[in-house]
Amino acid sequence: MKAYKAKGSFKMGRIWQKFTKEITADDEESARDKILSVIGSKHGTKRTNIKLKSIDEMDPDEVEDLVIRDLLEDE
Repeated sequence: MKAYKAKGSFKMGRIWQKFTKEITADDEESARDKILSVIGSKHGTKRTNIKLKSIDEMDPDEVEDLVIRDLLEDE
């Protein structure tokens, strides 16, 4: 698994809320699908109301989220 950092925004009512999220996935396409699923589920918004600005692969040393870091160390 690899670590990815996703940046973008989603529509929350009338405003667009920015977000940055670290996730693990096998490839960039899986990371894209996972981030759309997580943001949509957590905030009750449709995928069409989520705009991804970037999805970048991260080095394991750059990961700030402790849960993600622990998942990477277990492999």
